Amino acid sequence: MSHRYFPHTEEDKRVMLEKCGVDSIDELFADIPAQLRLSRPYALGKPMSEVEVRAFFRSLTDSCSHLACFAGNGHYDRYTPAVIPHILSRSEFLTSYTPYQPEISQGTLQYIFEYQTMMARLTGMEISNASLYDGATATAEAMFLAAANSRKRQRVAYSATLSDAVKETICTYARYHGTNIVEIPEADGVTSVDALRSLLSDGNIGGVILPQPNRHGIVEDFTGLSDMIHGAGALLIINSIAIDLATLRSPGEWGADIAVGDAQSLGIPLSFGGPYLGYVAASKSLMRKLPGRIVGATADASGQRTFVLTLQAREQHIRREKATSNICSNQGLMALYVTIYMSLMGDEGLRQANSLGAAGAHWLARELELTGKMRLAYPDRPFLNEFEMTTSVDAREIIDALAGAGILAGVATAPDRLLIAVTEMRTPEELNRYVETVKALQS
Repeated sequence: MSHRYFPHTEEDKRVMLEKCGVDSIDELFADIPAQLRLSRPYALGKPMSEVEVRAFFRSLTDSCSHLACFAGNGHYDRYTPAVIPHILSRSEFLTSYTPYQPEISQGTLQYIFEYQTMMARLTGMEISNASLYDGATATAEAMFLAAANSRKRQRVAYSATLSDAVKETICTYARYHGTNIVEIPEADGVTSVDALRSLLSDGNIGGVILPQPNRHGIVEDFTGLSDMIHGAGALLIINSIAIDLATLRSPGEWGADIAVGDAQSLGIPLSFGGPYLGYVAASKSLMRKLPGRIVGATADASGQRTFVLTLQAREQHIRREKATSNICSNQGLMALYVTIYMSLMGDEGLRQANSLGAAGAHWLARELELTGKMRLAYPDRPFLNEFEMTTSVDAREIIDALAGAGILAGVATAPDRLLIAVTEMRTPEELNRYVETVKALQS
C-alpha cells in the first residue's frame, strides 16, 4: 500500500533494510512476538469533518470514568496551580530550545538557574543539574556516576526497598552498561543494616542506593549509615519523592553524596505517564561528573547579572561512547514547570500540601484497620502520606469494589497487600467513601 505523505520512498526503505542486514519489514520485526503485532489494517473508520472528529473525541472523554486517585507508588495526584499552564503557554517558553547561544537565551538560562537553586535547597545538596527524564533514569545515572567515581570498587549496592520501577530500570541499565550491582535485602520493611554492613566489609562497593520513603511508604532511619558507607570508600545515593523533602530530613542532612528522584510530585499532572522530570543533585566535588546541564550566574562587561551554560554533557558535543546521558529539550520545559510550581507554593505551601496528605493518610489507615478487613503491614514503622495494608480479602477485589464507588483504591503489591497514597487532593468525602465501601465488603 502506497502512503503519499510518508517521507521514505521504496528506494529509501530498501537502502535502510540493506544496512540492517534484512530483506523485508517483516524480517526486521521478526523478534517481536506475532501476538503483539497488528495483523489487520488500522480501524480508522469513515472520513470525518473537523466538527465530527471533535465530537468523536469528546464522546470518548465523556465515557471515561473519573476516579478519586489513591494510587501512588512513585507517581501522585497533586495540586497544580491553574496559572502554570498559562505561563508555560507563552511562546518564549513553549518554543524554547537548548540555549546554545547565551546572549539570546537569558530567559531560558535564568529559569534553569532558578530551578537548580530550588532543587539544591530542597535536597540539601550543593549543586543540582537540569535535568533528566524521570526519577528511575536519574537513579540509573547516579549508579553510573558512583561506579565511575571509584575504579577499585566496581559494584553498586541498591536496597530491596526501592520501588520496583526504579529497581527494574537500574538493573536494565546495569546489564547493558556492564555495571556490577548487588541487592541489599530488606528486614521488616526497611533496608537491612546488617546486610549492608556485610557487603561493605567486602571492600568492593563503590556506591549505595537507598530510598526515602521506600516502596512500602516507610520513612527509613539512616542514622549512622553515611559514616559507614563513606568509611568503606563508597558514595551514598538517596532516592526521594521530591515534595516529601519539604517535610522529611533531606538527603544532604543524611550525609548523601547524590540525591536523585522524580519531581513529578511538584505539581506535574499524572497525564497517563508523562512527561515527568528526574532530578539529580550532588556535592560540589562531583559537579563535573553530573549528567545534564548546569547553568551559572555571572556578570557581563557592563556589570549586569547574566547567566551562562557552565557545564553540559551531551552527545552533540562529544563522542557517543563518552556520553553520560541523553538529555532533551523537553526537560527544560518540565524544569520550568517545577520552577513555577515551587515559586508559587513556597516553603510553607509545600509543607502544607504534605501536612494535608499526611493527616488524611493516617486517618484513613486508622479507619481501615477498624473495619477489620485491613491492617497496616508495618504498624511500627513511620510513614508520611503513603502506606501499605494487608487485606483479609483479595486486593484485586477491593480495587474492583472501590472502582465501582468512583475510587482508584491503590496499587496491589501482592494478592493480600494494597499500597495506598493520600495527597492534598483527596477530600473528606472521598476518604469516608473509601472506608464505607471497604466496610461493605464480604469477608
